[in-house]
Amino acid sequence: MGFSGDREVGLSQLREGAASNSLRSILSTLCLLMYHLYISVILGTGEANLVESDVLLEPYIEKFPNGALILFYQARIAVLKGNFEFAQKKFLECIAAQQEWRQIHHLCYWELMWSYSFQQDWLEAYQYADLLCKESKWSQAVYVFQKASILSMMPEEEVKKTGENVEQLFRQVESLRLRMAGKSIPTEKFAAKKAQRYSAATPVKLLIPAVEMIYVWNGFTIVGKRPELTESILVTIKKAEEQLKSDPNPSEYHVDDQCMVQMLKGLCLRHLGRLDQAQLCFTQVISSENGIKHDHYLVPYSMYELGLLYKQQGDLGKATTTIENAKLNYKGYSMESRLHFRIHAALNTMGTSVAKLPPHRTSA
Repeated sequence: MGFSGDREVGLSQLREGAASNSLRSILSTLCLLMYHLYISVILGTGEANLVESDVLLEPYIEKFPNGALILFYQARIAVLKGNFEFAQKKFLECIAAQQEWRQIHHLCYWELMWSYSFQQDWLEAYQYADLLCKESKWSQAVYVFQKASILSMMPEEEVKKTGENVEQLFRQVESLRLRMAGKSIPTEKFAAKKAQRYSAATPVKLLIPAVEMIYVWNGFTIVGKRPELTESILVTIKKAEEQLKSDPNPSEYHVDDQCMVQMLKGLCLRHLGRLDQAQLCFTQVISSENGIKHDHYLVPYSMYELGLLYKQQGDLGKATTTIENAKLNYKGYSMESRLHFRIHAALNTMGTSVAKLPPHRTSA
């Protein structure tokens, strides 16, 4: 947009405000919490500053133990620590704490939907996705896609009990998209593109869409704190992998689905510390680039994740080169700007910046 700024200066000013005894204190605290618990998670590497968040929130928990915003941020911190059970309890307390700000209820529904998704409790996750569809106007396209994705993970008999038509829900997504100043919302655009499969004369089902959406919202960095849940998601991914292998009539999306499964599998393996296996998954996606027909985002995102793996192994040079290549060599794919934010955050943690490179494409 043409604006520039200095994040560290901004954060230091907010910290100064939070430490004061004025009206600015609570406002600065809330801004810092929003930065640490949302912005840096969704648009960064997924690692939140939970130590500072705890310190910032602690005095307000003592003063306003039943305050809706305080309960909400308590719950959000618990989510990011992987304590989903405690978080769910606090979100429900937050909902019960007040009835005037329905938007806070919607935020809680959103968080509850994800926390149950991390646990693969799809029926509970569906309940909150359904509430969002019925009550919130923020992004109906995302909500409906999310609800349909969650239903796709459930057994047929459970879906029938809900009375929902999954294919019909997916077909609605395109018509529900919003435009802001003539521009599409990237997540809605991504959802609509994925849902296009169901508008074809012969619909092709999405394989594990709710797990893919966990990644889109950087949820693997959260669920990765719970090895047993990560293992459980890995089992789901491996079942999808076997399903693809045994498919007698591969669709035009077959390679795309294979690559998506490999990327998600690699993420689970990386968070479980099985780095060699994870590396094989990411490199398989990258080497399959020419076979991908629709989900072109998979290659640069896999390259980025491979770079993080190299960082985890302690090879910062290789990590930097790989992550920079993900930015410089790929254009025009879904959620490109979101990956660029993540790349910028990752390079900052390694003391480098892609801006230092000459403005030309490097070889992948």
